[in-house]
Amino acid sequence: MAFDLDMIKGVYARMQERVEAARKIEGRPLTLAEKILYSHLWEGTPTQVYERGKSYVDFAPDRVAMQDATAQMALLQFMQAGRPQVAVPSTVHCDHLIQAEVGASQDLKNAVDKNKEVYDFLSSVSNKYGLGFWKAGAGIIHQVVLENYAFPGGMMIGTDSHTPNAGGLGMIAIGVGGADASDVMSGLAWELKMPRLIGVKLTGKLSGWTAAKDVILWVAGQLTVKGGTGYIVEYFGEGAESISATGKATICNMGAEIGATTSIFAYDQRSAAYLRATERADIADAADAVKENLRSDEEVYADPAKYFDQLIELDLSTLEPHINGPFTPDLAWPLSKFATAVRENGWPEVLSVGLIGSCTNSSYEDVSRAASLAQQAVDKKLAVSSEYTITPGSELVRYTVDRDGYLDTFAQIGGVVLANACGPCIGQWARHGAEKGEKNSIITSFNRNFSKRADGNPNTHSFVASPEIVTAMSIAGRLTFDPRTDKLINKDGEEVMLDEPSGLELPIKGYAVEDAGYQAPAEDPSQVQVLVSPTSDRLQLLAPFPEWEGTDLKGLKLLIKAKGKCTTDHISMAGPWLKYRGHLDNISNNMLIGAVNYYNEKTNTVKNQLTGQYSEVPAVQRDYKANGIGTIVVGDENYGEGSSREHAAMEPRFLGVRAILTKSFARIHETNLKKQGMLALTFANTADYDKIQEDDLIDILGLQSFSEGQPLTIVLHHSDGSTEEFPVNHTYNEQQIEWFKAGSALNIIRKSVGASV
Repeated sequence: MAFDLDMIKGVYARMQERVEAARKIEGRPLTLAEKILYSHLWEGTPTQVYERGKSYVDFAPDRVAMQDATAQMALLQFMQAGRPQVAVPSTVHCDHLIQAEVGASQDLKNAVDKNKEVYDFLSSVSNKYGLGFWKAGAGIIHQVVLENYAFPGGMMIGTDSHTPNAGGLGMIAIGVGGADASDVMSGLAWELKMPRLIGVKLTGKLSGWTAAKDVILWVAGQLTVKGGTGYIVEYFGEGAESISATGKATICNMGAEIGATTSIFAYDQRSAAYLRATERADIADAADAVKENLRSDEEVYADPAKYFDQLIELDLSTLEPHINGPFTPDLAWPLSKFATAVRENGWPEVLSVGLIGSCTNSSYEDVSRAASLAQQAVDKKLAVSSEYTITPGSELVRYTVDRDGYLDTFAQIGGVVLANACGPCIGQWARHGAEKGEKNSIITSFNRNFSKRADGNPNTHSFVASPEIVTAMSIAGRLTFDPRTDKLINKDGEEVMLDEPSGLELPIKGYAVEDAGYQAPAEDPSQVQVLVSPTSDRLQLLAPFPEWEGTDLKGLKLLIKAKGKCTTDHISMAGPWLKYRGHLDNISNNMLIGAVNYYNEKTNTVKNQLTGQYSEVPAVQRDYKANGIGTIVVGDENYGEGSSREHAAMEPRFLGVRAILTKSFARIHETNLKKQGMLALTFANTADYDKIQEDDLIDILGLQSFSEGQPLTIVLHHSDGSTEEFPVNHTYNEQQIEWFKAGSALNIIRKSVGASV
């Protein structure tokens, strides 16, 4: 039985009418991506054309998924909305906080002990508000979603950049920040610029050593890490239909490395087979009934260049295995050229560790093909030269491959099974000796290989390949090995070669699991208490932000005038601060500590106008807050670029900053500020940035007639007694102005459900 079957049937029931309306207003055939986008408009049935790459569109996603690191603040915000239940089906997955060190059992135990209060909070808040909760050890969010929640033609958002994994089952699945997830769970629309479209036509068929992973490794080499930004990548053609559903998911997952909004494949027989294998035959039956809407129109396939903004073609029968890296996932090397590249670039030839699994490559097919090579190593008496680890993507996969003997096979070559979690793929790897900073090489079947990502060592040369190539390289122990042509010497001194890998797309005996790790929400949520200790160092319940007082803002002090680039990392750093993602007060101690102060060109050093002394930015702001004094932050161009981290907007709001005035904003950060009830303003004349002095008192006038398209006025009171004033612009619409007046977007929701602010 599938989760949320009635919701899925509802999506299919209204899809035909909406697709027909979209086709009529566009006046042409539609791609699959367009069909799904137009059938998920917040307004319902389409009534206007939305221009790709220009129009901002409100969407109504079908579901939300969150991993444990980002779910904390998203759910703390959701609790402020006053809703008794989430507005759309939502889930929490405990996968990010488990550190790989010894092996699955001990590492999981350590994580449960270390993160108990976080897990207890996430479990209890899920119980109370109707979210599905997946315990630590249940698996990685994207694999669990693919196995249980992804469905063809649906739309979901997830608080992780590799959410597009669900595109392997024909779903528009997009990674977002926690604030977006909170909004959708609270019943608000989700805004996205209408994506442009890249079509990838696949012909031929994969064979031999080549795997689905090699498709996206090749595409990354073609498009680079920025080439997909603002695009949905849609794969199609006879080659696409020859790839398994989990292979398709691998390709979509790593599409995040080219900056793509998401990636997607059409629904086909392999999609249906995977749905049925994972006990979702009812969804497969429902999808079969509307399958013409779960693929592009035939005219699109006949002349794709006419309908996509960019078209790429790849013959899978000619595709070589690829290895990408080091230090970037788009440096693509065909296997036949890789050994030469290793030698010419002086990369460490000896392979220290091979790692397979993760959310990108941990399917039954992946594991069985890698295990076929491990079995060859045993049968052909080969000594495995490198360390080798296996990270299952879910308990369902782990249990099934264990039942079928594959984990025993890996054990025979010294393989170590890690917990069903992200682990080394996101840097949760206590790699012994990494602190020495020694130059070395590792190869993984993960998705990212940036410097220091896996083990914190900047001298670790990390390469990305398929699980099959990772396993072969680990057996050989060197990066210059090509299993298609090179021989190995076994324990008897004989020359042997590895045969091509073989595996199964789906388990012959079906999937099996004793405890998948799922916790359904409580039947009686009124009896559930959300568990947050008032003395916790990592979690803190949020209080609603106060409403606007109904007057102009006068006498604001300047907290900082930021010079140059000021990203969300400058505003709210990551790294060691991640442990405080659920504690707004504690994480606010990193507010703007990376921003460069215009007046002294230093970071985290600003003038406290109450004392005349220079001090750390958060400390100065806390002093102003304690004295009831509002402040303003002034920024340069594209303020707030980078990740969609909602903390970068919440921290200034929490500490009493009233407005951010910049030359220009990064769009997502500007929207986040609006949602938190902040004033996000831009100079009408960017030269006015230079007029602001360190000791100014600043007024913001015109708020009592605050309206769409109407500028506000800034008045500067300089320390010499003189004044200056100039207009400032904003992009608030009527709804967003109501957010400001109410104190936040969530306060609006609270009022609508009758809760007090």
